[in-house]
Amino acid sequence: MKTNTGIILTALSLLLSIPCFGQVKKPIRIYSPDKKTSMEVGSDKQGQLRYRVFYSKQEAITWSDLGLELNGIPAGEKTGIKEIKRGSHTEKFAWPLGENDSITNNYTELLLSYTHSSLQCNLNIRVFNGSVAFRYEIPQQAAFQSNSITKELTTFHLTQPFIIYQYNQESVFTPTAIDTLSKTCDFPATIQAGKLYLSIGEADNRGYTKAELAKGNASNSLAVAFPRDKEVKSGEAFQTPWRTISIAQTAIGLHDYSELYLKLTQTAVKEVPAWIKPGKLIRSQLTTQSGLECIDFAVKNNLQYIMFDAGWYGAEFRSTSDPTQVIPQIDMPKIIQYGKEKGIGVILYVNYVGLRAKLDTILPLFKQWGVSGMKFGFVDGVTQNGLTWLASAIRKANDYGFVIDIHDNYKPTGLSRAYPALLTQEGIRGDENSPDAFHTTVLPFTRFLAGPADFTFCYPNKSNKYSKNLKVSNAQQLALTVVYFSPLQALFWYGKPTEYTNEGEIEFFRYVPTVWNESHYLSGEIGKNISVARRKGDTWFVGNVAGFEDWKSSVQLNFLTKGKTYTATVYEDDGAGSIRKRTEQVRKGESFPFEIKAKGGQAIIIRPAD
Repeated sequence: MKTNTGIILTALSLLLSIPCFGQVKKPIRIYSPDKKTSMEVGSDKQGQLRYRVFYSKQEAITWSDLGLELNGIPAGEKTGIKEIKRGSHTEKFAWPLGENDSITNNYTELLLSYTHSSLQCNLNIRVFNGSVAFRYEIPQQAAFQSNSITKELTTFHLTQPFIIYQYNQESVFTPTAIDTLSKTCDFPATIQAGKLYLSIGEADNRGYTKAELAKGNASNSLAVAFPRDKEVKSGEAFQTPWRTISIAQTAIGLHDYSELYLKLTQTAVKEVPAWIKPGKLIRSQLTTQSGLECIDFAVKNNLQYIMFDAGWYGAEFRSTSDPTQVIPQIDMPKIIQYGKEKGIGVILYVNYVGLRAKLDTILPLFKQWGVSGMKFGFVDGVTQNGLTWLASAIRKANDYGFVIDIHDNYKPTGLSRAYPALLTQEGIRGDENSPDAFHTTVLPFTRFLAGPADFTFCYPNKSNKYSKNLKVSNAQQLALTVVYFSPLQALFWYGKPTEYTNEGEIEFFRYVPTVWNESHYLSGEIGKNISVARRKGDTWFVGNVAGFEDWKSSVQLNFLTKGKTYTATVYEDDGAGSIRKRTEQVRKGESFPFEIKAKGGQAIIIRPAD
């Protein structure tokens, strides 16, 4: 049975702060397609709905609460399951904008329908290999014409003490024992205990609030919190975003689930439109001459876009600044036309102030100008009002034919599946915010599990080393373009085209793609190191990155094609602040050893020798 059943909801009260082990009556269990992951749901003696999760015969989440506080009603004391439906879903869809060019979406599904007094509720559960997802739904019903969700009662009770990698939006990561957690933590949240790794996330948020995780009332527990809104308002029928739990026995194994949010997002799109073009960009200075020079630089270095950032229509935060009017220093028609002649698109930044005031005006106007894409700046990605507006704005820009980049506090929940023009977003502490080597090696195991991120690379040149921003080596900068996934990559955030005379160092940027046919996360530990291999066509790219400690290891070349000889071109730190390039022959099954200094990296291109 293939289902697109929406979310399902509960209106349950906060009854017990400590889980009642063994007191759930006749729980209902659902297994993943491979039978290794399962979720049980049932109610305790008071009627409180609870769940737990198993992975490889191990209890990963013990009995935890489910439900919502709706319209101020502490319902749930006598909740009973009324109806049960089971089904399975098997699907494979092309995804040319991803880490892999196709995505397999197989899961089993359990739909629970139940009532409390006159309130009808649903809970939808999907179990994938290694992951579970559930969401709440209130169907339309005469007794409730409008709804106010004042609290989500979802909790995550853990079986042992865990460390959570706490962060918010673009902050640093702070490994924290859950029982000492004093701040909230964004989704996706990565938690670790020994060799057990969990990622707790959110999918398909188009009009909810930005929920976060807080310390629960019980020991070793987390609870969903609403830090931004006192309530979430809805109409007669409503569904929440999905809550997800992914489980792995290695840190690198968490990346088996990085496409989960796309799988959970409803879409009417049968295939990605051909006009959506991923690529790399350089940010232009706010003059006509810089725009023209950036286009020439883009052609020479195999970039696909240039971007005019804040200021091209005036001070971005002033309501008097008009995104329909270009400042005199920029001849926008000339630049856009020159870009069309050279095959280079122009992306324009618009601040939230201008977007809210004139989105419906600038969309047809930018189309008339010949603009290729838009970057949304300083949006409200944290409140229900902001996220509702943003989902509508993404849809409109997608429908007008613009590629989209969203900056600042917004993080993805899978909406690129519904609106493929949403290529990337920030919600990350990128190069412009001076991340260190701990941060760069935590990101792949945390924020990047939710989807693409624009890291705003600030690669140095002969005129400026950007030492204020860069805390890692040049080779790590190259390698991170492989490790970090983003269909739209800002490779030259600072710097002018004329300053990049170090062509040997930036050569790697010419070749590295931004979307892939297949990807393999080879090895790594959170905050220590990571190695990733990705293929585009018949060419492989490998990124090896070290944290605060030297890393001596090897890449097992099992991903290569048997019987072929390849040439590996290695870009690595030369010990003097520049890049050394060397080549060697490699074959499938061989071990490729490497030694990387702390804060360093290594980028490799592996091409067929013939």
